[in-house]
Amino acid sequence: MKKPLDVLRMYPGHNYTLRDAFTSRAARDPLREFVCFEGRSWSWQMLGEAVERCARVLVARGVRKGSRVGVMARNCDGHVLALFSLARIGAIMVPVNPEFGVAEAKYVFHHAQVSAVLAASDTLVVAQQAAAGLPEPPWFAVFDRAVAGVPLLSDLLAAAPAVALPDDVAADDTVLIVYTSGTTGFPKGAMHSQRNFLAGGEAFVQRVYLQHDDRVMVVLPMFHINANFYSLAGTLAAGACLIIVPRFSASSFWQVAADTGATEVNIIEAMGTILMNRPRSEYRPDHRLRAVYGIRGSQVDTFRNEFGIPVLIGGYGMTEIPGVTCNPVEGVQKWHTMGPVGRHPDPKRPWAQCRVVDAAGCDVAADQEGEMWVKTPIVMQGYFRDPRQTADAFHDGWFKTGDIVKRDADGYYTFVTRKGDIIRRRGENIAGAELDRVIGAHPAVHEAAAVAVPAELGEDDILAGVVLKPGAAATAMEIAQWCREHLAAQKVPRYILFVDALPHTPTGKVLKQQFKADPTLKARAADLG
Repeated sequence: MKKPLDVLRMYPGHNYTLRDAFTSRAARDPLREFVCFEGRSWSWQMLGEAVERCARVLVARGVRKGSRVGVMARNCDGHVLALFSLARIGAIMVPVNPEFGVAEAKYVFHHAQVSAVLAASDTLVVAQQAAAGLPEPPWFAVFDRAVAGVPLLSDLLAAAPAVALPDDVAADDTVLIVYTSGTTGFPKGAMHSQRNFLAGGEAFVQRVYLQHDDRVMVVLPMFHINANFYSLAGTLAAGACLIIVPRFSASSFWQVAADTGATEVNIIEAMGTILMNRPRSEYRPDHRLRAVYGIRGSQVDTFRNEFGIPVLIGGYGMTEIPGVTCNPVEGVQKWHTMGPVGRHPDPKRPWAQCRVVDAAGCDVAADQEGEMWVKTPIVMQGYFRDPRQTADAFHDGWFKTGDIVKRDADGYYTFVTRKGDIIRRRGENIAGAELDRVIGAHPAVHEAAAVAVPAELGEDDILAGVVLKPGAAATAMEIAQWCREHLAAQKVPRYILFVDALPHTPTGKVLKQQFKADPTLKARAADLG
């Protein structure tokens, strides 16, 4: 296995535009497979030629440097084609959750002021309704099958006009606007440059020791930062192969992994838990997965010893600051932590710096809780059309994450909670995330969300929403007793509410604000007060 820096040195240097980075990788072996999607295979040469044609189509239809183009489809090879084609002319991709309704998509399209939308046939109607009313009506094309009045992108490529493409695209041109999950307020569009994208990919090569012959399987949504900055950018940096799966399916996960020869995959905690709880009859021991990114400590034993995957990595990043910390492949792994600050394969390249600060912005001692502030060379360029929110997100160049963490004496960071997930009870601050973890560890519990609800005498009481595993049973008193055995008395929930499901963001985070907004929670819950 090559060291990460040796992987990067297999290719000529580049100027940190996607075009130049792609050319440097493609030149080594243009006929090697670069993208695989549902049996369709793209070599580096094939995709490069398609990108040039697509870029000409975009220019002929009015897309210019700085233009925003929406992409609304489930994971497919069209995402890759669109990103590289837009980057070729200095335009910007705005990926949109394909599950969005009209109102959600409308906010993104109108805020981004898209000039075109590339969609799937099953998202086209929503996309068209969402784009209605834009000052400059966008044009549409579909990836997968013909729809009356809307051209197939492949047909447009086949008749690509002979127009000149710009030569003034630079590394610091914005290439992606990724809208945050919007757990509070309206989503914000985090802008990232071509340089950010490529440097993030190089850092991912370091994070999982990605090799040039790896086959990276994408099951996370391609409208999210992880699939783009880690999987796609990492594949490009390593000159590897990207296997695109339309969406995560636990029942077919092992079959797809084995049949495609996947060697690396990124997941989130909820996916890992689901796979652990699935019937072992679905497991394929002939899979070739050697590395999984996104593992949590409680999942390590199963993934390593039952599923036979040797390289398991967990880390921390945000849409605005991808890839900040991770447990190292080589070195001490502390599985209850987010790991130490990550690094670039080149030790001469500066990478992230982190601080843990109190409410006054002063650094706290080791093992003390505080907000994590970060400086990183791949910080977002700002929130699109939102200078106030951009200014509020920084202090003297440090990005304020809003996450409460602890740093130990060895420099390993541990997530405690979000600032907005603090419950004030009996004069004490209680981290909702801690309660989620403890209740979630009950053998009968699939998932839990602890939130603050008003107490009769002021401050907060604690209500825990609990989703049980299929076929499992537990009473409110049993959940409370479990909490008494694992938590201080003031942290034991007063209210237990069993629910069929909790609301989630598209990337699996529980939408606590949405859950908490239900005015009937206390009335429906068991009161153990």
